[in-house]
Amino acid sequence: MNQKFRTTNVELDKFDLAILRVVSTNGRISLTELADRIGLSKSPTQTRLKRLEKEGYIRGYRAVLDPILLGMDHIAFVEIKLSDTRERALAEFNNAVKNIPEVEQVHLIAGHFDYLLKIRTHNMSDYRRVLAEKISTLPHMSNTATYVAMQAIVENAPLT
Repeated sequence: MNQKFRTTNVELDKFDLAILRVVSTNGRISLTELADRIGLSKSPTQTRLKRLEKEGYIRGYRAVLDPILLGMDHIAFVEIKLSDTRERALAEFNNAVKNIPEVEQVHLIAGHFDYLLKIRTHNMSDYRRVLAEKISTLPHMSNTATYVAMQAIVENAPLT
């Protein structure tokens, strides 16, 4: 892959990108195996890995849990329209929505609504409670529209 990414002051080369691709699918890979897979020796691989962590390209490592086995297979996407979209109102909404544990993702959207939320709950009854008691009480809420997912086809796609 001859692709290079330019960010702030750092250029990521093919080895950096290879490291990111590998650890995005296997964060527990040994340094030796990682070095073998990207075609470098251990020392430069470790140096690159530490730099990618320090610079924030790798924000952390975690276990990816199976939400279905945990009984959290109800996914709803919620369009949020705010009554006020000035910076202060957006900041108040952003701070408040981060405190709802059922909210898996929040995206500020350019379009007919302001935010798109991904909500994960046990079932429709739980979702209705979250919507009524938590989401609808967020600052500057105007209205919502809910779309229930029937099946997740791709989630947590690795870096390509």
